[in-house]
Amino acid sequence: MQTPFHGIIAYPVTPFAADGGVDLPRLRQLIDRLIAGGVHSIAPLGSTGESAYLQDGEWDAVASASLAAVARRVPTVVGISDLTTAGAMRRARHAEKEGADAVMVLPVSYWKLSEEEIARHVARIGDAVGIPVMLYNNPATSGIDMSPELIVRIWREVPNVTMVKESTGDIQRMHRLAQLSGGELPFYNGSNTLAFAALAAGARGWCTAAPNLHAGLPLALYAAVQAGDLARARELFFQQLPLLQCLMKGGLPPTVKAGLALQGFDAGTPRAPLQPLGEAATRELAAVLAGLAA
Repeated sequence: MQTPFHGIIAYPVTPFAADGGVDLPRLRQLIDRLIAGGVHSIAPLGSTGESAYLQDGEWDAVASASLAAVARRVPTVVGISDLTTAGAMRRARHAEKEGADAVMVLPVSYWKLSEEEIARHVARIGDAVGIPVMLYNNPATSGIDMSPELIVRIWREVPNVTMVKESTGDIQRMHRLAQLSGGELPFYNGSNTLAFAALAAGARGWCTAAPNLHAGLPLALYAAVQAGDLARARELFFQQLPLLQCLMKGGLPPTVKAGLALQGFDAGTPRAPLQPLGEAATRELAAVLAGLAA
């Protein structure tokens, strides 16, 4: 299967209305805003989209609305995560039916899973759909840390696992993925503050929530790396590093929603137990965004 993803893969937040329900019209507006900003792909229902806090019906509605809003203007990869294999398979099938170009599978666990259980979980999701699968490693949120060796094994065993998003923040993981796969496994960076190093190391793209607040600098960074101008890429990275640090420190949904509000775009507040960004952090974020706009 071909892997249609490259460059800046943007993660929209899921807006909530005043009554606490999902705000689908606002979600469509946000996706239009991201695409108008020039991002290369859209990735709804990741950590940024508060996927873990949505009921099944809400999840389905957000997936359908997101894919309808994108309308194939850019490729779309839908985040798939559920404690049960059956639940993850159901969500993957729904995403495929609604027109997703790929699904991004994040194995999560309550009980510690063995490598065999992880591999079988991903294989069954892969068997459930006919579109590419991006395997997602993010132990900070999932409780599962897949070694490069396990990731490459799954890539070799599951035909439609064609790419991996690596979010440990360890550049050596990316080097090892390239080494073990002979450079054939496309990998994507999911750690914002590692963006420059990952792209310079050969990451096919950068999966990030930053374009919700500023798309130009991530896009310029990617373009500079593609052009081989690493000096310019380094400069662009340090220009946006304060924003990336705010995202990491404050958490993605609270920080992005606070930043959108500062820019006049109301996406509501995060869903409990997540809390809105605090006053001091919001002031810091406002100063960072003002600096980027100057």
